[in-house]
Amino acid sequence: MKKNFVVIALSSLVAMSATFPTYANETAVIQAPVDYSQLVTKRQIVDQLLSDAVVAFKSPSRISHAGFTAKMPSNMEIVTERLLQAYQLEPYRTDLLISAANAQIYNKNVDRAVELFQQALSTAPDDVDLHAYLAVWQRFKGNQAESDKHMMTLSKLNNGKAADIQRIFDTVDRVLATPLKETADKGYLDEKGAIITLGYALNPDGSMHQILVERLETTLAMAKANPNALIILTGGVPKNYKTEGKLMADWLIQKGINKDRIIEENYATSTVGNALFSSYALARHNIKHATIISSASHVRRGQTLFEVASWQTGPQGITFDTVSYPDKPLKDLAKASDGELLGIYRDALRTYGMWSYRSYPLESR
Repeated sequence: MKKNFVVIALSSLVAMSATFPTYANETAVIQAPVDYSQLVTKRQIVDQLLSDAVVAFKSPSRISHAGFTAKMPSNMEIVTERLLQAYQLEPYRTDLLISAANAQIYNKNVDRAVELFQQALSTAPDDVDLHAYLAVWQRFKGNQAESDKHMMTLSKLNNGKAADIQRIFDTVDRVLATPLKETADKGYLDEKGAIITLGYALNPDGSMHQILVERLETTLAMAKANPNALIILTGGVPKNYKTEGKLMADWLIQKGINKDRIIEENYATSTVGNALFSSYALARHNIKHATIISSASHVRRGQTLFEVASWQTGPQGITFDTVSYPDKPLKDLAKASDGELLGIYRDALRTYGMWSYRSYPLESR
């Protein structure tokens, strides 16, 4: 009986694999696939597929453009493929569909993601996360009626979560409506104020990228104009045994900033991590207002995530604004692009606590 099942499972797996695209460069970054015919049980096959998904997720590490960090698209297709193959064998595993859908969000294929979320919803019609995801991504697509429908259902299932999702919508709308600016008023951070500078991927040799140096130039000017403000430097992706937070701190100290004003946050590996880790420092020092410094194409996402993170950590009533290093002319960024808006919504949900990948061992906020 077990042998017959494995033959059927492998036949299904082979047939399904034929429907997925192949990638010419896959072998350069993804380990060679395991010979599934050598596996004995369905559990072993599913476990191996998920392990393959983890390998695809982690290779190559990351790419970054002016603060937008994402896995390479081809890898996200491979992640989706492995998750859907596993789901074919274990169709009760709705989590596999949710993880596959979020892989497509990272791949910027929102239409495909919505299809997978809807497929998952057909098997779990009262799943509050699925209604939340569909409310968000239908809104992103401009399908307001569909978004409202899912919000109405979500309100019936979990009114508190519906209120939180609406709060995310309201926060995003307000942040997007606020004009970007390159400078801040002198002295307005004197009373329980903080300057937060977001890191940027270091060069392979561990030196700071010019984009990061330019963010620090903006930070230095603000630090001098607001001598009582706390300074939080956040970024923890190591290169050559160095982190952004540490290098930023060293740079500012060399420029004459008192080290006692500086908090190094050396653990965040994404903008979500920047917000979550830094929010504890803001709470510890009871900060009332914080200004976030990053590239102009990145600051709106940063502000949204810091606001969402502070809902849980406090301080209650804290406010945020941003100062932009103009990596692009501000007039060209007056309206957020679809790519920027996608990143804002995606990472707002992650910061709120809705993990993108929830299929062990592929688990990632």
